[in-house]
Amino acid sequence: MSRIGRMPIAVPAGVTVDIAENNKVTVKGPKGTLERALAPEMEIKQEDGTITVSRPNDLKKMKSLHGLTRTLINNMIIGVSQGYEKVLEINGVGYRGAKQGKKLTLSLGYSHPVEMMDPDGIETVMDGQNKIIVKGIDKEKVGQYAAEIREKRAPEPYKGKGIKYADEVIRRKVGKTGKK
Repeated sequence: MSRIGRMPIAVPAGVTVDIAENNKVTVKGPKGTLERALAPEMEIKQEDGTITVSRPNDLKKMKSLHGLTRTLINNMIIGVSQGYEKVLEINGVGYRGAKQGKKLTLSLGYSHPVEMMDPDGIETVMDGQNKIIVKGIDKEKVGQYAAEIREKRAPEPYKGKGIKYADEVIRRKVGKTGKK
């Protein structure tokens, strides 16, 4: 049995979960509403403040969908109750970011500033000139947008310049050495 799929999901106070036909799950909470169509083969039951996911048989596909379905529902519940955030750091001389309204402007050593618009449901906050905080209720969208920002200038291994996640460790390389 899937260890993750088997675990019941606790629904916190202030969060409502609706399960429609074909496993269309809608989660409403203090931070907003998320909905997602999940695998129709899975059986999702809601009883007295917990949600359990069970699978019809032990085929490989069903086993993998079991854990996935449970995790997706759990991520939606955490998203509408607490929200998600990713912190990015800009390292490098002259590298900085600025925020005007929904537009994030990054100076990353290119001949032009890189401008990015916040997608719907995602908010970016500048903490100083070199810390970007990406916030939202959808874990997938937050991670994707943070990855898109990082992609504009990924950290390089020699000086560590670029945009990196706050918890990321860059593997450094030794540079060239002079002739003997």
